[in-house]
Amino acid sequence: MPEFRYVDMLPIGKDETPYRLLTTAGVELIDGPDGRKFLKVAPEVLTLLAETAMHDIAHYLRPAHLQQLRTIMDDPEASANDKFVALDLLKNANIAAGACYPCARTPAPRSSWASAVSRCSPTAPTSAR
Repeated sequence: MPEFRYVDMLPIGKDETPYRLLTTAGVELIDGPDGRKFLKVAPEVLTLLAETAMHDIAHYLRPAHLQQLRTIMDDPEASANDKFVALDLLKNANIAAGACYPCARTPAPRSSWASAVSRCSPTAPTSAR
């Protein structure tokens, strides 16, 4: 049995996460007691932030995760299984980023994931979706 080794679950370090600005409207810095400054955020801005976050969490992989998959695909020492799994995750990420999924009642054959994406294309006829 391996010896127990403690590892911080949430280590403190430099934040490498790329962020993007959603809006500056409805956000302001206000004066508080004792000369302190407070951030005042309008409720609709919090709604926008929550909706955007939930959408992005559901449909996009973080850039660092995508880079890990890319590294596996480019690694000449990666096994065929490693590359298969990485490629499958990239295919799933591509479909998820389109925010459109094949119907659960009529699943497309595994090899035709691209046809599932094309059924969700904005230019595809509605009957094909």
